[in-house]
Amino acid sequence: PLLCPPALDESVPAEHVAPSLPGSLAVAVAAGGAAGAGGALWWGGLLPAVAWLPPAGAESGGAVAWVLAAGAGAVTAVSLGGLARGRTGWAWVQGRFGRYRGTVRRTGLVWLNPLAGRCRMDLRPRHWRSAPLPAVDADGVAVEVVLHVVWRVADTARAAHAVDDVARHLGECAEAALARVVSRRPVDAFRPGVPTLRHTEAVAEELTGLVAGAAAVAGLEVFAVQPVRIAYAPEVAEAMGRRRLAALDALHRDALLAEAVDAVEETVRRLTARGLVELDAREHKALVRDLTVAFCAGRTAGG
Repeated sequence: PLLCPPALDESVPAEHVAPSLPGSLAVAVAAGGAAGAGGALWWGGLLPAVAWLPPAGAESGGAVAWVLAAGAGAVTAVSLGGLARGRTGWAWVQGRFGRYRGTVRRTGLVWLNPLAGRCRMDLRPRHWRSAPLPAVDADGVAVEVVLHVVWRVADTARAAHAVDDVARHLGECAEAALARVVSRRPVDAFRPGVPTLRHTEAVAEELTGLVAGAAAVAGLEVFAVQPVRIAYAPEVAEAMGRRRLAALDALHRDALLAEAVDAVEETVRRLTARGLVELDAREHKALVRDLTVAFCAGRTAGG
């Protein structure tokens, strides 16, 4: 896995909890502030007289009433301005003047500092499917691979400040890891015993480790990186298809010949063991040749 650069570790802090309060408490404070502002205005005689609200009778409390009403109104505004709704699977990332101030992961109605800027961030697992990505395999053949990545935001501070766009950063990490892994293996092995890109389980394990290490810089957690389609590039697909068919045909012929030789050997052994035929070296070679031709012709016609 690729390690996070030390300079980035120092410049971008890790996620920590920002101060917050229950939303019900903020609503209660706002209601109290509104009631206090109304009471101050009534006490100063600044409200119009109505039948059900007699005047307070204060003679020189106008200025004081305005001060008290303004203070209570400010408390109400601050209480209502900080109200926010926290949703399950989401978080509020707070900052002030470009500096990270903390993260709130509480759900329901909450109160946040209204003087700090905030943005909502999705913390749920997400799926990203790439377009066909170009690469070159171990044999120097151009291929195109489609990747499927399952990921989520683990550290909101890094996701918000370490990179401009977390989805774009994840795509760049996946493309770089793909080029590194594909260059180690051929798409198809025309000889047995060679690991290829068709072994998707091993390829997916390598890709997941590389992408997870690189994406950790941005505070992302990568669960799986799976190649869902591996194909030759259009300019070489036809030629590589013919080569693959030729290799399969050669393997098929080798298998047929091995089976025919085994069958001929067993037939000759049983004939001589039972004393059905007595052969000298020349006759033995002729019999083996004829039986081999017969068995190969029969296998080819039957296959």
